Amino acid sequence: MSGVVLRNVSKRFGAVQALDGVSLEVAPGELVALLGPSGCGKTTLLRSVAGLERPEQGQILVGDRDVTLAPTRERPIGMVFQSYALFPNMTVRENIAFPLMVRKRPRAQIERRVAELIELVHLHEQADRYPHQISGGQQQRAALARALAPDPEVLLLDEPLSALDALVRARLRDEIRRIQQAVKTTAIYVTHDQAEAMAIADRVAVMNQGRVEQLAPPIEIYEAPSTRFSAAFVGSRNALELPVQDGQVRLGSAFSVAAPAGSRAVLAFFRPEDVELRLEPGGHPARVEAKTFHGSVTRLHLTTEADGRTARLYTDLPSRQALSLETGSDVWIRVDPATVRVFPLEK
Repeated sequence: MSGVVLRNVSKRFGAVQALDGVSLEVAPGELVALLGPSGCGKTTLLRSVAGLERPEQGQILVGDRDVTLAPTRERPIGMVFQSYALFPNMTVRENIAFPLMVRKRPRAQIERRVAELIELVHLHEQADRYPHQISGGQQQRAALARALAPDPEVLLLDEPLSALDALVRARLRDEIRRIQQAVKTTAIYVTHDQAEAMAIADRVAVMNQGRVEQLAPPIEIYEAPSTRFSAAFVGSRNALELPVQDGQVRLGSAFSVAAPAGSRAVLAFFRPEDVELRLEPGGHPARVEAKTFHGSVTRLHLTTEADGRTARLYTDLPSRQALSLETGSDVWIRVDPATVRVFPLEK
């Protein structure tokens, strides 16, 4: 196994700074997810590691080898694309065997390796079918097996599940994690889906405007975002603009937390599940403005008055518990101050 190291990597496309001095280390056997909105630089970063883009500045290493200027064919990588890119005139078995045949591996070795991978990705029944004869999820598993066939030191995955429906995407996400852990391949996984990144990665790199905003295990990203962007992008948090009074940030009697030094107003973030809702007085009064059913949970959209301002926020309740609450219901809310993250408000 080999790790990946990026040192001060920058890349421009005309006037657009796609990567802005990115430094990142992926340990051997680790899966790091690059998470962020469209245009944040995550795919450019992945393509730079693959050799499909050449940075103007910085250094990229795989293991102890500097591959910054090496062509793609000389890099010890496997890549899985969003579009699968299977050869339509080859069966699943032949697609998986192709990179080994190109490398002129012995026939017996190819057959043994292909059989191992078919077993690993659970495609026994589909092995002799053509890509158009299998489902999208099966095609993506075949593409993953093909990328793993030459036993690459690093596996690169570029939004491999975005073209699939929600149910298949969730199942295949777990399969990719199982397979990566089984083969212990170092992996970099690009996605804009935070749930996908949290479920699949050892660490998540939250990217914005060509930079890594935060790099940490999923639980840390979720529980303790270190930047305003991370807080806004991960966790579907409530975001309220609140004034600072006597060094404190308050939402009525719902919560009170210390303000950042020198700030006059802040953006306060807290997750919907951190809003404690009561049907009897206790906490800060609010009113149910709307309800949206999300299956196991129902999201309640609330309005409340605090310091002469109207604030809108939401909380998630188990759907059975939310049945008794109708639009217009009066409720009371509290938020654990330990779960509130505040950042100076930039105007």
